[in-house]
Amino acid sequence: MQSDVTSLPLAGVRILDMSRILAGPWCAMVLADLGAEVIKLEHPERGDDTRDWGIRIGDTETAYFNSVNRNKRSVGVNLQTPAGVEIARALAGQCDVVIQNFKVGGAAKLGLAYEDLSVGRDDLIYCSISGYDPTGSEAARPGYDLVVQGEAGLMGMNGDAHQPPLKFGVAVVDLFTGMYSAQAILAALFQRHSTGRGRKIEMALYDCGLMITSYYGLEALLLGEDPPRYGNAHPSIVPYGVFDAADGPLVITVGNNAQFQRFCLDVIGRPDLASDARFLTNLDRSKYREVLLPEIHRELLARRRDDLLGKLAGAGIPCGEVAGLHQALSSPRAKEAGLVNAYDHPAAGRVDLLSPPWRFDGERLPVRRIPPTLGESTAEVLGALLDLSGERLQALKRDGVI
Repeated sequence: MQSDVTSLPLAGVRILDMSRILAGPWCAMVLADLGAEVIKLEHPERGDDTRDWGIRIGDTETAYFNSVNRNKRSVGVNLQTPAGVEIARALAGQCDVVIQNFKVGGAAKLGLAYEDLSVGRDDLIYCSISGYDPTGSEAARPGYDLVVQGEAGLMGMNGDAHQPPLKFGVAVVDLFTGMYSAQAILAALFQRHSTGRGRKIEMALYDCGLMITSYYGLEALLLGEDPPRYGNAHPSIVPYGVFDAADGPLVITVGNNAQFQRFCLDVIGRPDLASDARFLTNLDRSKYREVLLPEIHRELLARRRDDLLGKLAGAGIPCGEVAGLHQALSSPRAKEAGLVNAYDHPAAGRVDLLSPPWRFDGERLPVRRIPPTLGESTAEVLGALLDLSGERLQALKRDGVI
């Protein structure tokens, strides 16, 4: 799955990824997908923690690991050894960007902090990801997605009103932090073209988790209390959400008053609802949602999903079925878009891998490298970038450094 990267947006950019688990590796994968050369530094024996999470693929990978490490090369280096730290420092000297998510102070103890690696390197872009404000009273706390989901109010805004706090289905704080971090690095790379100088970037899971609350967060501040939770319904638009037909769930999004009129007349055959003064505007429908929604639910439950989807589409109302995860990934829609690729794994046979989501000039960016086995590029990278001979590499391996 390798291909020429010269036409990709980040061709020629080299990144040292010293992060692990999800937020940092996701950030690095985003940049790798965009064409950067990403060198993933891992412990030579156990590797990234996520090599031991989820469903096993081959000898050293899992579905979790593979989801955030495509288009990278793995170099096994033991940073608990002085020689390993020196290798990391030397590799950083050959890279444009360094990404790390050690506990606050951990990089400094190893001599791998921005202040260490930027000596004589005004152009270095260095991104550190922590759990909390690195200058605040909680700087030393480890950052975990689930904890931050709780602390940032995300669990409190998720789910139905009668449910206890509910986490998101994926590690949304980690993923958003990774994306925010990638955006910051891209901005720093852009600025470096005009200034010649790099930047020190500091990202925190809690900061990003709070940002995800978005309009819900601002409504909480305006109300002075938590907004109501509506589960699969929309807090501001009615009817808008997940509804049950006779044979399964579907999504209906009535976004304006004209659509509501067509919904009542052409889809569910209820002209009385269309003319009811309580439901003429969205603000009115939101006010009287407890009156309106039971009527809509009753009508939808009496109809089959395919019939409803056809009528909704004909009325110009956005809609769709609620698919299972496997159904969505194996759907004709996903296949047509090229969002899932199968590749030959050296130990596990035929394995699926998700594609980068970006298209440039009409072409989806390629998967150039499948997720790496642990340390598979150690000799290649250290030989090419640090000019280490085979004899020296063997000595380092005997000493447990690589």
